[in-house]
Amino acid sequence: MKISLKNLKKFLLPILIFVVSLTISMLKTTFYGINAELGRIMEKAGAILLIASFAWAAIVATHMAKRIFLRHTDITVADNLHSRKLYTQYTIIERIIVFIIILVAIAFVLMSFENIRRIGISIFASAGIAGIILGLAAQKVFGSMLAGLQIAFTQPIRMDDVVIVEGEWGRIEEITLTYVVIKIWDLRRLVVPSTYFIEHPFQNWTRTSAELLGTVFIYTDYSVDFDRVREELTRLLESSQLWDGKVNVLQVTDAKENRVEVRALMSTRNSSDGWDLRVYVREHLLLFLQREFPDSLPKTRVYVENNRPESRNSGSALNS
Repeated sequence: MKISLKNLKKFLLPILIFVVSLTISMLKTTFYGINAELGRIMEKAGAILLIASFAWAAIVATHMAKRIFLRHTDITVADNLHSRKLYTQYTIIERIIVFIIILVAIAFVLMSFENIRRIGISIFASAGIAGIILGLAAQKVFGSMLAGLQIAFTQPIRMDDVVIVEGEWGRIEEITLTYVVIKIWDLRRLVVPSTYFIEHPFQNWTRTSAELLGTVFIYTDYSVDFDRVREELTRLLESSQLWDGKVNVLQVTDAKENRVEVRALMSTRNSSDGWDLRVYVREHLLLFLQREFPDSLPKTRVYVENNRPESRNSGSALNS
C-alpha cells in the first residue's frame, strides 16, 4: 500500500495541471466576454497545460515502469553481470522514450500556434531541401543517438563496468544517448561521446565477468630460494579476505645477466579487490625478501682478472 501511495503522489502534479487546463477551457467563454485577446491567450494556455500534463504523466509512468522492471535487480552485489545488463538497457530505453515524449509535446505546443503551423506546412512543402539541410546539420547528433541505441542493445559497455579509456582506469557511471560518463579512480569524470565506444578500441575488464587475475612482478638476485617465496605468497593469500581462493601461482618468467623476474599471479572477485590485493602482496613479498634474503636485490657482478707479468713479478717481490 505504501508503494502504491508513493507512486500515486508522483502523479499529483500532472493531475493538478490537467485540472487547471480543464478549468481554463471551461472558463474561456467568460474570458472572451471580458476581453477577446485575453480569451485567446487563456485558450492557448489551457491547451499548452493540457499537453504538458499528458507529457508529464507519460514521463512519470515511464520512470515507474523502469523501476517495476528493475525491482529484482541489484548492481551492488559481487556477481551483478545480469543486473548491470538489464539496468543499462532499461536506462537507455527510458531516456529514449522520455526524449520522444518531450519532442512530441513540444511539437504539439508549437503546432497549436497558427503562425508556426503555417511555417511547418511550408517546410513540409519543401521537405526535400529541408531534409538535406537538417540531415547535414544534425549528422553528429543523430550519429551519437544511434550509437547510444547500439550500446543499449549490443552492450559493449554496461553500467558499473570497469574500463580503461584514453589510458584512464575507471567505472562506467552514466550512459546517455549522446555521451558516457566514466568515474576515474581519483574521482575525476571522463566524458566521452557514445560513438567512441563504437569506433575506438578500449579495455573492458568486466565484459563477461567481474573476476580478474592480478599480477605482481618482483626482480631479485639468483640466490633467492623461490620455494620459500612461493610458500610466503600462499600464506599471504590465505590470510587475506581479498583472495577468492582460485588462482595462486608464482613463476620465474625471465632471467637476465643481473636479475631474475618473478611473477605472482592471483585471482579476485572484482577489479577493486584485485588492485588492493596486488598492492598488499607486492609490499609484503618485498618485506619478506628484505627480512629473509637481505642480499636479494639485483646485483651487477664484475669479475676482474689481472694476467700481466709485471703484476705477478711485483707481487712475488713483495712476498719475499
